[in-house]
Amino acid sequence: MTAESALRLLRVRRMVVKEIRQLFRDPRTRGVIFVSPVIQLLLFGYAVNTDVRNVATAVVDLDRTAESRALVDALTASDYFDVVLRSDRPAALGEALDAGRAVVGLEIPPGYGTDLAAGRGPAVQLLVDGTNSNTATVAQGYAMRIVQQLGARIAAEGRAAGGGGAPGWPAPAAAGAAAPAPATALPAVPAVDLRARAWFNPSLESRVYNVPAVIGVIVLLMCLLLTALAVVREREVGTLEQLLVSPLSAVDLMLGKTIPVAGVAMIQITIVTTVALFWFDIPFRGEWATLALAAALFILAGLSFGLLISTISSTQQEAFLAMFLFVLPSVILSGFLYPVETMPWIFQQLTLANPLRHFLEIVRGVFLKGAGVEELAVQFLVLAAMAMTGLAVATRRFRRTL
Repeated sequence: MTAESALRLLRVRRMVVKEIRQLFRDPRTRGVIFVSPVIQLLLFGYAVNTDVRNVATAVVDLDRTAESRALVDALTASDYFDVVLRSDRPAALGEALDAGRAVVGLEIPPGYGTDLAAGRGPAVQLLVDGTNSNTATVAQGYAMRIVQQLGARIAAEGRAAGGGGAPGWPAPAAAGAAAPAPATALPAVPAVDLRARAWFNPSLESRVYNVPAVIGVIVLLMCLLLTALAVVREREVGTLEQLLVSPLSAVDLMLGKTIPVAGVAMIQITIVTTVALFWFDIPFRGEWATLALAAALFILAGLSFGLLISTISSTQQEAFLAMFLFVLPSVILSGFLYPVETMPWIFQQLTLANPLRHFLEIVRGVFLKGAGVEELAVQFLVLAAMAMTGLAVATRRFRRTL
């Protein structure tokens, strides 16, 4: 190592020490750096939950037989439906849905038990409040599955009793199951014994899918916040001019600003990952080295965007607003809340330029599937290209700004 290189390394090291002292000088800043990510993870982990449980259900049983009660019991035996209203007036279903007291309404017509015993294919009416389309779709699917399982069990009991099943029951297609009609008929036993099994997330809990992705959102937010505001703060208080007259070059200033934030971001990833594993019990099937490599590339990409924001902002308020103009589209176009495949084609192409999307694919693959670098090579290469390009552009822009 030459004397010039050693001197430059010394200058960068002193710049890094200055930034670390400035970061941890204020107790409130320490709280934002280390406590805020944990609080955000807990909020996202519990609040961002698409699972449907205890759906308020109104029941109108006009048959009042053991068979109709068995149907209601089949719905309430699971954790999906909770009967909050029972009535003998069909109009009560509409009133409960209009008033918001119920999300699902079930009407069992007279003669349900008789038709069931005679094998004539009894029908029941299921009304669902579609205001929340996700809850409505999931609740309707749960109800259909429970009714089908009940029909299969009754038919099996009929065959075991020597009755040959329920010959008069219609097939699902004949009952109009493919149309959005409100009537739901008990189907016959299907010809194919379909046994579904969900891989990687057997219980289909949304928390297992969402919590690993929260790690990327938190780290991106912190990288942008600490990097963009740190540079602009130097300009506001007048210390940036003092740095300009020092022997530090633009690259030295960039390294001095990014190295401490990169170290803090790695600590944050360690903290929130630990909380995700031991508090939320999220499975981790991959390798720690794979996650660390992806985190390093993602942090560099986030830091480069933060430095770009600092070069176009004159005040901390401008940097803060510009940061959120970048963060919100990044989260929406990352697949964190909505699948990328359901977006219009033009927005799917825009997601390819979003580093958060590629990092979330890596994190979910490492956590849930145990994927390695070979399976996620495309995402790793894209993140590396974004990090190098972003840092090069930020350095050039930063030099021009100085």
